[in-house]
Amino acid sequence: MRPIQQKIRRTRFRLAHLLSVAIPIALSLCGSGVLAQQNRQQPPTQQPPTQNGKGVAATPASSTRKVSDDPNLAPKIVATVNGMPISLDDLAAQCKLRFGEDVLEDIINKTLILQACETQKIFISQKDIDEEISRTAGKFKLSTAMYLKLIQDERGISPEQYASDVIWPMLALRSLSRGQIKVTPQEIDRAYQSEFGPKVQVRGLFCSDLPKITQLQKEATSNPESFKTLAKNHSEDPSSASVEGLLPPIRRFSGDEELEKIAFSLQPNQVSQVFTAGEMHVVLQCVRHLEPTNPPSAQMKEIQDRIKVEIEDHKLRSTAETVYKSLRDNADVTIVNGNPQLMAQYPGVAAIVKGQAVPMQRFDEACVKRHGVQILEGEINRKLIEGALIQSRFQVTQADIDAEIKRAADYYGYMNQDGSPNVEEWKKSVLSEDNITFEMYVHDAIWPSVALKKLVAGKVQVTDEDLRRGFDSNYGPRAEVLACVLSSQRTAQEVWELARNNATEKFFGELANQYSVEPSSKSNFGKVPPLRRHGGQPNLEKAAFDLKPGDLSGIIEVNGQFVILKSQGLTTPVVKDFNAVKDELYKDILEKKQRIAMDSHLSKMIADAQITNYLTKKTRLGAAETKAAMDTLEKAGPPNGGLRR
Repeated sequence: MRPIQQKIRRTRFRLAHLLSVAIPIALSLCGSGVLAQQNRQQPPTQQPPTQNGKGVAATPASSTRKVSDDPNLAPKIVATVNGMPISLDDLAAQCKLRFGEDVLEDIINKTLILQACETQKIFISQKDIDEEISRTAGKFKLSTAMYLKLIQDERGISPEQYASDVIWPMLALRSLSRGQIKVTPQEIDRAYQSEFGPKVQVRGLFCSDLPKITQLQKEATSNPESFKTLAKNHSEDPSSASVEGLLPPIRRFSGDEELEKIAFSLQPNQVSQVFTAGEMHVVLQCVRHLEPTNPPSAQMKEIQDRIKVEIEDHKLRSTAETVYKSLRDNADVTIVNGNPQLMAQYPGVAAIVKGQAVPMQRFDEACVKRHGVQILEGEINRKLIEGALIQSRFQVTQADIDAEIKRAADYYGYMNQDGSPNVEEWKKSVLSEDNITFEMYVHDAIWPSVALKKLVAGKVQVTDEDLRRGFDSNYGPRAEVLACVLSSQRTAQEVWELARNNATEKFFGELANQYSVEPSSKSNFGKVPPLRRHGGQPNLEKAAFDLKPGDLSGIIEVNGQFVILKSQGLTTPVVKDFNAVKDELYKDILEKKQRIAMDSHLSKMIADAQITNYLTKKTRLGAAETKAAMDTLEKAGPPNGGLRR
């Protein structure tokens, strides 16, 4: 049974046990602080901490004051949690641990670009930046304000950060590259023909099996009208198969010369020979040739100017990469951060770029500015857990950490041949994730897991009913159904009436393909994965298991949508012996119930806590403080003694 158990475990999401304090990996650049204002003009130029102005290399370590020695740079508080402070230094350290390498690389890049701009007397003004943002917004037919809001909402990049870290470097590299860019009339004409010239509407059939598609090509050639059906039933490209092979019109000079040559050589209804595109074998059928679009002559100048700018932009992006690579290859860059010997030699310095120092303070501020809000949320939760441990007189020991890592390896199916957890393989698997170190894994996942388990110890039990439900859900029969998901009850009633009047599975599948708003059931003609019991959709599950093979369900409302099912019967369980999997079920259910209890406990701690977040400038009173304030207001009575009659 052990191999079966391992297979079951491996199908679970490996990092499902990371709580809200888990490693933040979203690329959000959260702006605040002094640098944001400086960056509105241009990236700040930091001078080396020297006394002779000749660069860091000429400065002995003794003449450079440590950042921590400056009374004006004393540790600042970024949050308080029930009176316990979280310092800026601690937050910066956590941000650097996760994102320091990338942030420092960006600072070095901007410093190199700025140095090159100063050498060539290139200056990017605020007006240049504003105009570029406005131009970019215009491409999407958005106002500047709406575009910046979209960037902030979707990617977490503040307007200041977007201007400083995206637009400024782009404009600077463009300016450094501009002398190398030339757009020819031939290039403009090719782009014009691609956009306004003739096009070919085609259908496509894609298949990885050469003998199969060769046979299909012969069938389509002998009967061109069958191409639509062949594409729908056999093409391995779902998006085109769902519309009977129809592809977007093919243009000239779009980048695939072979595809264009074949498409333009076909006459309506003609079927091409088999050719290869990537890993697929392809057959095309011409639907029709589309005539060129001829814009009014009065618009030609504007169109040609736009095309020229687009070609320049494309070339500038490529050339800018070359320019930057040249800057970096020829630059003398020393990474001080993380190198104990260099950090002792150059205290307070994160890197040295062609003799110019990048102060550690600037590095810290950049890390916090970009990632501080997200990291701070996790640190606040950690501080709450630490306080709860102290209050409960619990400790998290190294033995606890080791045991939890071992348990995680066992739970997720990383086992040795003797049945013991393979901790080393589990660690390798975790650390294969981007930007994750073992230190981060322990800090963000293992330690909170151990701590919260201690805090909820004794509050979680696995009952016989839990085990029975778990067995039914994981190993019991499943309902095989066809499903059609509709967005309105009126449409659902119409589809249900059609399905009732024609009870065949084929007709129901066609209804699903035509009407279902759920992609899987639509593209698969109603076929969806079998439904299990206790899967979290009780109404849907009850309806599916109550049906007999061939029966049609009523209209079932699920999360604001309306579902119609047609039963195909129940699956036959593979595992029938409850005792054979009882221990496995117990571990799984205990883990899940513990996670629920831990999440609930952490949520309650957050709700009860008094938290001041100085980065977001928000204060949340704990439940006790809120109640006390309400009691005070109630005792005080209405202002001015209340309303007078």
